[in-house]
Amino acid sequence: MVDATIIHAPSSTKNATKSRDPEMHSTKKGNRWYFGMKIHSGADAATGYVHTITATVANVHDIARTHALIREDDHSVYGDSGYLGVEKRAKIRGDAHLSSVDYRIAKRPSKNRISKEYRGENRDRKMEYEKASVRSKVEHPFLIVKKLFHAGRTRYRGLRKNLLQYYLLFASANLVMCLRAGRQREFCMTTG
Repeated sequence: MVDATIIHAPSSTKNATKSRDPEMHSTKKGNRWYFGMKIHSGADAATGYVHTITATVANVHDIARTHALIREDDHSVYGDSGYLGVEKRAKIRGDAHLSSVDYRIAKRPSKNRISKEYRGENRDRKMEYEKASVRSKVEHPFLIVKKLFHAGRTRYRGLRKNLLQYYLLFASANLVMCLRAGRQREFCMTTG
């Protein structure tokens, strides 16, 4: 599973250098503007544990870092509608393994409409629901990092320093999810 989240950075220029962080950028999501960076994560579909993260400036599209999030043993990838067209990217088509992966990307909600008079089974909606039920696990580590660890904002200047902090935070989120699921023994066996 792949997804991305925006991490806010201070947009204020009330600091010693009288400037914003030069490595952060603005992006618009919905009708709101955000200033900061974006964390892209790849998670295991069965457990929900994050295996890979990368960082980019906020105005980089989610699809741009997908090739770096897919492991060698992945056969299918789930993503939200922001990843539509990922199989057409040059880095995906140029790699033999990445081009053979089954991309199960959610449709945009506007593409899944049926008239109110139709009384039959909506197979497209059912299929999208099944994709969403698998893909929703990728959101849990973001919730833990942002709400439980209070890390919804950057603490340092620059992408690299913040990415190093988020490596630790997502590893800790994996541990929290493991403990919540009652898999302490499984976790200890894989790390020891």
